[in-house]
Amino acid sequence: MSKPQEVLIEYEDIERANERLDDKTVVKRTPVEQSTSLGEFVGGEVYLKMEHLQWTGSFKTRGAYNKIKQDVEDGIEEFVAASAGNHAQGVALAATKCGANSTIVMPKTAPQAKVDATRDYGATVELVGQDFQDAMEYAQNQATQNDDAEFVHAYDDRDIVAGQGTLGVEMHEDCPDVDTVVIPIGGGGLISGISTALKQLSPETRIVGVQAVGAETVHESLDKGVPVTLDEVDTIADGIATGGISSLTLNLIEEHVDEVVTVTDSEISRAILLLLERAKQVVEGAAAASVAAILSDDLDVRDETVMPLLCGGNLDMTMLQTVLIHALTEREQLLQLRVRIEDTVGKMNEVSGVIANHGANIRTVRHDRSVDDLTIGEAYLVFEVETSGTEHARSIVESIRAEGYDVEEMNRK
Repeated sequence: MSKPQEVLIEYEDIERANERLDDKTVVKRTPVEQSTSLGEFVGGEVYLKMEHLQWTGSFKTRGAYNKIKQDVEDGIEEFVAASAGNHAQGVALAATKCGANSTIVMPKTAPQAKVDATRDYGATVELVGQDFQDAMEYAQNQATQNDDAEFVHAYDDRDIVAGQGTLGVEMHEDCPDVDTVVIPIGGGGLISGISTALKQLSPETRIVGVQAVGAETVHESLDKGVPVTLDEVDTIADGIATGGISSLTLNLIEEHVDEVVTVTDSEISRAILLLLERAKQVVEGAAAASVAAILSDDLDVRDETVMPLLCGGNLDMTMLQTVLIHALTEREQLLQLRVRIEDTVGKMNEVSGVIANHGANIRTVRHDRSVDDLTIGEAYLVFEVETSGTEHARSIVESIRAEGYDVEEMNRK
């Protein structure tokens, strides 16, 4: 079963959704904190809306509960959804709280932590396909074949969008004088709901959406006037890796959103690390995209009060490790060096001593002898070194060269 879609939602839909979200064990009011560190970086005042501290670790429960609560009152007891993780947990918790059953189809590539959490919230999980689009197609077919089941779309549903819009009401109440809000975009349900609320409550507030470069669809969709779907997505921000938006969300974005920018995975990685270091917050890539946007050259928020939305905190630990290694390597706090030596006794000890004299820790070292450009009797020593940053790295390299060694910084390739 599915409900007919109307073109847009109104602020009154969000008000009614707010009234339904009356169970604080399902949806709670999340805090706002000022980040003076980020403010210094951007030259303005930065207030973080910390929705990653929501139950289930993301905003998704708002929309899912708004929809499922109404449907259960109408007699529906079975729900099917497709998700890479956060929508899955929102639907699972909402259905369980409403006394209904849920089946969630997730791609086989979904982080195990999100799969386990979805099951813990009471859902039956099926792993299908390699990406969100594969899971979506399978889930929709399952719902079509079961007359008693309702498909819960992650963003192409008025009730879902209205539920996400309750977050916009909170953001306005938290910071009524905000100049700019920055909201991640995957399928567009979140920014559609928030922008509908904010343009009613604070029309002068600038609303900026942000997409990952490897999953960007909004600009082309706006240009063509129809939703564009990507065959493949490539981003660490799995929460916004839907690869497409809907007609509903496209229309709402076109009506209410002032600007859309994109950020790279490298920028997202830097934002994750910066939030860890300066704000002491662990967020996933989709949430960090909003902070990456205000730090980028594409968005000027100088002298403004700006509120980036941290929409989710379900960061897989394997992904965290990958992000940290990438970001630290980019900062040269993880320095990779290749030193050409005569392959004789004591050379590794000699080079290692130079590094140790700078107070740097050698994480790994290996000999490479089977390289074309080496002559007989030569080898490469390949070091991975922990440093305090670029200046420290430069001094280590200069000291090794001063000892007569040919050294190459692998980070700079």
